Formats: sequence, structure tokens, C-alpha cells
Amino acid sequence: MESFNQLLLSMDGMLGSAPWFPWVLLGVGLFFTLYLGFPQFRYFGHAVKIVRGKYDKPGDPGDTSHFQALSTALSGTVGTGNIGGVGLAIFLGGPAALFWMWVTAFLGMTTKFVEVTLSHKYRIKAADGYFAGGPMFYMKRRLNMKWLAVLFAIATVISSFGTGSLPQVNNIAQAMYDTFGLNKALTGGILAILLGMVIIGGITRIAKVTSTIVPIMAALYIIGALAVITYNYQNIIPSFLAVFKDAFNGSAAAGGFLGATFAYAFNRGVNRGLFSNEAGQGSAPIAHAAARADEPVSEGMVSLLEPFIDTIIICTLTGLVILSSGVWSEKHMNRFERADMTTVAGSYNDDNPEDVEQLFRYLSGGESDVAAYSGSVVVADGRPLNADEFTLLNARSVAEDIEFRVGDDPFSGVLTVADGQFANPNVDIWGNSLLHSVALTNVAFQRGYFGEYGSLIVTLGILLFAFSTAIAWSYYGDRSMIYLFGPRAVMPYRLVYVVAFFWAAIEDTTIIWNLSAVAIVLMTLPNLFGISILAREMKDTVKDYWKDPDHK
Repeated sequence: MESFNQLLLSMDGMLGSAPWFPWVLLGVGLFFTLYLGFPQFRYFGHAVKIVRGKYDKPGDPGDTSHFQALSTALSGTVGTGNIGGVGLAIFLGGPAALFWMWVTAFLGMTTKFVEVTLSHKYRIKAADGYFAGGPMFYMKRRLNMKWLAVLFAIATVISSFGTGSLPQVNNIAQAMYDTFGLNKALTGGILAILLGMVIIGGITRIAKVTSTIVPIMAALYIIGALAVITYNYQNIIPSFLAVFKDAFNGSAAAGGFLGATFAYAFNRGVNRGLFSNEAGQGSAPIAHAAARADEPVSEGMVSLLEPFIDTIIICTLTGLVILSSGVWSEKHMNRFERADMTTVAGSYNDDNPEDVEQLFRYLSGGESDVAAYSGSVVVADGRPLNADEFTLLNARSVAEDIEFRVGDDPFSGVLTVADGQFANPNVDIWGNSLLHSVALTNVAFQRGYFGEYGSLIVTLGILLFAFSTAIAWSYYGDRSMIYLFGPRAVMPYRLVYVVAFFWAAIEDTTIIWNLSAVAIVLMTLPNLFGISILAREMKDTVKDYWKDPDHK
């Protein structure tokens, strides 16, 4: 698994984490924002009226209402990215990462408006009797680029696992284990059965379930978040100041946090922003293609609400919970995941500014005197006896109070370390270090009026958010399978999807996130290329929409 994780990291380094990717994503959003005259502002109110049904017409073609389509698309975006993804972004890039998530969402409102409009315009009625749409259809029917359509559809199937199934249940299982001590395999098994029962009914059942879950989960999460933010009200303004202050120069070291450069905070913020709201990824157009609407632009306007709800509101609340509570730079007792660990030669202390600088450079891939440790660790009753020979780094922080265990019992013996990695997989390593993803958000929610019960909000939020995301993404995948292989391929896909959902419940969190990071980009790049070519058509389509006096 460690080798596979390294492969994923290498691929991500060439794709989503590469310096060029955020500029491409934001560049397309900025171009369309200027080209279409800031539709985020101009059409926001009109979009709300459409969702409320003001412009509905009897007999409009489609399978779901505007609200159901919005709920399905939101259920696909409002998931672990809003809870674990924000925690991961701040862990990696500090407060500045939240600023770039906002920028991604603001520009993403326009990107989503464009991709949904164009995809809805070229949707079809599939052989199973339901509407099918998405970027692959405008790529084939309008651009006549079948090869690009096939590439996108394949990437969507892959991403349905990397974005929709695997990381969602992984975070659910982790949250249920941390809160209730439930076995991860048991959690995965129960939810896999429920998932199969929902997705077997297709878009009509999916729309009904998601339109019920989304409002409930949003209200629950907002209440829990405000309970923490208002409890730590004295830290609200400093938190906002830290977000803006560090946006263009990176986040300085604080507590156990070793710091982040501007480039790292920018890249992680944009990357996690995309994972959260999916603007430009091309996923939401598949859900909106089912909406009852005769005007593609109207459904495009509905979709621009998604990044606002998903990132500007929900992700901001998560970010403020983490920052105002202060847990993002604190070390907490936890079991270290192998993919988060590395061991370096020599003794380093994060209270020493020189050590912090050297470790930061090492972790960021720069020139540093720090070197990976290779050798032995002698352990007696769980504690290392030669601790002065090495420093264990976990979650990009100096680990403290390290204890080696086999199950619940302290380990005694000699462990081998090769090139910074422990070669004894049966030995668990515990200690104090920074946290990230859901674990970080979970601790932050306990720093409010609800105290330890705040973790229940995170657990229920993860359960509802992530499960609904998995439901939505199963639909994205089966529409892509129909495009690639026809209706007969849908049922085998759904079976594999459910099995993978169960499997991911017991796999390493870090590996799941890294797989997701690669899968996202494989969808996004073809879609951004396609909508950029159709910029003029998009502008003309919007003009034609406003010529109708009924839309005034």
C-alpha cells in the first residue's frame, strides 16, 4: 500500500498538485466571469426564483424538478470535502488555504453555470427512458470529439469511485469508530446494503432521497458549527485576519504546524476547493441534465447556487470552527497512519526556530540538512530507548510521547527503519501530533457549547453528507456507463460500486484522499477544454434566454 500511495503522490504531483493546475482552473473561471459579465451577481436572485418554481411550465421535458436536481447535485458536492477536506486544506496550507477555497468557489459559480448550461443543451433521452447528459454529450454532439467524450466518461467512472464512493465511506467509518467505537467493516457493510437499495431505483428514487437528506443535513451542521464559532467568539476576527493576512505570503509556523509557503497554501486551497464544490469537474451537469426544463440557461443558473452553498457557506463554517477553536495547530493523541509518517535522522524540536525551518524545507521538498533515518529503534515496554538518534514526523509535525503497541499491549523489541519508513506493519505507533481531515474537524467541534457531544454533529454530518454524495456519484457513474457501453452495463457497475464502497471502509485514509486527488483532475481537464472552445456559443445562448419577456 505504501508503494501504491507513492505512485498516487507522483501522479498527483504531475496533475492536481502541479503548479500549473490551479492557474488553469481559476483561469477558466475568471475568463468566463469577465466574458459573461459576473453572472454570480447578476443572476443570483433569478436563480433563487427558478428553484422556487416561479418559471416552471407544465410539460417541460425532464425527470426531476429544479429543486431535486439541485439537491442531487449538492448531495454530490456537499460531502467529506466540506468536513474532512477543509480540515485537510488547513492542515496542509494553514489559514491561507481557506482564502483560496473562497476564490475557487466564487469563480467556480460561473464555471458551473457554463458547464451545466452547455451539457443540458445537448442532453438526450437514453435507452432506459430517462434523460442523460453531461460534458460527454456536448463533446460528442457539438464538438464532434468522440475521443474526448470517451476520455471524460472513463474518467467519470474512475472518479465515481475516487470522489464519490471510496473517500466518503472511509470518513464515515472513521467517524463512527472514533465516536462510538463501531467496527469499520460493520459500518461499511450496513451502509453498502443501504446504498444498493437506493441506487437500484435510479434517478427518481435518488432525487427523492437526496432532496430529503440535503436540507436536514445542512441545518444540523450549521447549528453545530455556530455552537463552536459563537463559543469562541473572541477568535472570530483573528481567524479572518489570519486567512487574509497569509493569503499571499503563506502561513507561518504556529504550535505544531511547521508552516506553509504561498504556493503550497494556494495549491492546496484550490485543490480542496475543487474537491468540495466540483466546479469545472463536469459532474454536476450529469445531475442537472435530468431537470424538467426547456431552457438550458435556466438550469445553468440553478447550478451557480451550488458553490455558494457548498463552499462559501458550509466550508467557511467548517474553516471558522477549526481556526477559532485553535485545534489546527495543536497536537493530539492519535494512532499514526503509515502514509502520514516519516522518520528522520537526528533529534529535532519544533520549539527551535532553526529546527522548524529545516523540517519545513525537508517536508516541502526544498534543500535541507534533514535526512531520512535508516537503522534500528530499540523499544522497551512501548517506549523507544534510542530516541535521540531519530525524530518521528507524523502529519507534518514532530511527534511526541511516542508509544509502540501490538493491539492494546506495549511492544518490546527491535524495529527496523529503512529510508524513513518502519518495516514492521504489525506494530501500531501512537503519540501526540497534528491531526487532519475528519479527525481534526471532529476535535474542533468539541470546543463549543455542546462540548464532547459536538463530535456527534460531525459524525452525523459525515454520515449524511458522505452517504448522499455516494448516492449522487453512483448516478454520475451509471450515466457514463450508459454512454460507453449501453444500459446493460449499469447493473454490473452498480454492483462493483457497492462492493468498492464496503472495501474502502477499512482502507487507509491518506491513500483514499490521494486517489481522489488524481481522479478529479482526470475529469476536470477535458471538461475545461471543452467549455472553453464553446465560449461564444455560451454567450449567445444566454443572450437568447433574456430575449424571452417571460424571463424578465
